[in-house]
Amino acid sequence: MAPSSTTASTDLGVLPADNVEYGSREYWQQRYAQESGETFDWFKTYKDLAALLSRHIGRRDARILMLGCGNSTLSGDMYDDGYENIVNVDYSDVVIEQMRQRTAHQPRMTWEVMDVREMALDDASVDVAIDKGTLDALMCEKGDVWDPSPELCHNVAREVAEVDRVLVPGGKFIWITFGQPHFRRRHLVRDGWEVDVERLNDGGFDYFVYVVSKRK
Repeated sequence: MAPSSTTASTDLGVLPADNVEYGSREYWQQRYAQESGETFDWFKTYKDLAALLSRHIGRRDARILMLGCGNSTLSGDMYDDGYENIVNVDYSDVVIEQMRQRTAHQPRMTWEVMDVREMALDDASVDVAIDKGTLDALMCEKGDVWDPSPELCHNVAREVAEVDRVLVPGGKFIWITFGQPHFRRRHLVRDGWEVDVERLNDGGFDYFVYVVSKRK
């Protein structure tokens, strides 16, 4: 089945006054309450990512974890394309309830209120984990991008450790970001992880896809 024609905003004009707010749960609670009924996709939509995801996920019955799902159309469009076993998590109960209602016609997909840094999921229970913008939000802080603070590194490491914990041996972590390898790759250095980087170019801005394979 081809990707659905669902439209979603990727307009980066809906930015906070200070990027540091992206790391605040309160900011997202308020934003999602204001955006009730709307959708927003960071960086790319499923139409742009379908071929790449198909190549790395493979099986349509894979159990997929969407990290910090927000009000993105990605999960719904993937569901319509045959990936029905999706667990969506976000620490905003506001957006989780909105998305449960929005996707009531897609019953095999679940929506759970969870912090990606401490998830109530079993060890080795996920085939593929996808992050599209969530780690980037955790990285928003004032300071030197070449020398991130210990707090930033700790928060990122907590999510990465949780992904490692819930992935099955042989599973994959797909991180879609605008972050260049010299800023991002350092956060993915773990025993048993092999990291490949792909570049997406839409003619004006480069995005990067970090594909982590967990060794069997």
